[in-house]
Amino acid sequence: MQTPFPYRNESEAIKSIVENVTHLLDKRELFVADNPVGVEPRVQEMIQLLDLKSSNHVLLLGMWGMGGIGKTTTAKAIYNKIGRNFEGRSFLAHIREVWGQDTGKICLQKQILFDICKQTETIHNVESGKYLLKQRLCHKRVLLVLDDVSELEQLNTLCGSREWFGRGSRIIITSRDKHILRGKGVDKVYIMKGMDERESIELFSWHAFKQESLPEDFIELSANLIEYSGGLPLALEVLGCYLFDMEVTEWKTVLEKLKRIPNCQVQKKLKISYDGLSDDTEREIFLDIACFFIGMDRNDVICILNGCGLFAEHGIRVLVERSLVTVDDKNKLGMHDLLRDMGREIIRAKSPKEPEERSRLWFHEDVLDVLSKETVRPAFIYLFWI
Repeated sequence: MQTPFPYRNESEAIKSIVENVTHLLDKRELFVADNPVGVEPRVQEMIQLLDLKSSNHVLLLGMWGMGGIGKTTTAKAIYNKIGRNFEGRSFLAHIREVWGQDTGKICLQKQILFDICKQTETIHNVESGKYLLKQRLCHKRVLLVLDDVSELEQLNTLCGSREWFGRGSRIIITSRDKHILRGKGVDKVYIMKGMDERESIELFSWHAFKQESLPEDFIELSANLIEYSGGLPLALEVLGCYLFDMEVTEWKTVLEKLKRIPNCQVQKKLKISYDGLSDDTEREIFLDIACFFIGMDRNDVICILNGCGLFAEHGIRVLVERSLVTVDDKNKLGMHDLLRDMGREIIRAKSPKEPEERSRLWFHEDVLDVLSKETVRPAFIYLFWI
């Protein structure tokens, strides 16, 4: 007589049933956003790259883009959508921040093991953590999302090699630094793009007016703010929330202020990439481009900055990899308007009331004011006229 269960014994059948029930009861979905505008199309593009039908290999997929572009939001949505297709899953958020804490490295390793194996492990040091991760996960098909990776060592500690994971596993890594993704040898890199005009209007409207479309009286003012945000979801959300329930006259005042002083919440998020640059030379190059060289030929800028002893060819390459600068098909340097404003605010904030004490000037009024004074530092004149 044929047994109703295709298992060798009763204990194996019970074990399989328990695993299936546990899988069905897995409710570890992550909060994505109150208004996930534009998320689903990006999720579908990512799923295509993940090649989920292929179960014979481990695939590493990088998500690369500037701060505030929506990497974490999209990664959460993917995690929710496909997570139940794996034997285990883990989403490590804010790795850059946690990594700097006293026991951050071991805590991250423990979280992976707990999320996937449902066990609390004792890890004495990072190296023993690596051993445990490989030992526990090498036969499991897992989904692992590593969010906000800022150092190659983080990847070596949390997903050392493909041999750590079972066949069919998928590792998603979000980072602002393309060099890290290349250094880990990811199979594919998904480049995060900003929102188009329709998406920008809808997201901004939800936060500024709590509705899908713009009110008639605010269409023109909103258009200016949406253009200023440059398709960056972070800026659209922050500025929308800030302007909520304000009158038209207040909107106009905010717009004028933004021309001179960027929003502090947006600035703080974007400045993380600037602060993460490895030396003062790279920071100086970024500030020079933000003030003077947007739209100029890359080779001309390299020539000018090399004359200042700044090793510009390497520096510009680093800035491109960190999503701080772009180079178009005509070899022209570019930069998101909000990154440009962030760089200029770094300079302005060092001497808010005395422009002549700043390292660089870009507003005509400030330049004329300083040049009209009797004493101007020679170093400043050189920086302004290069």
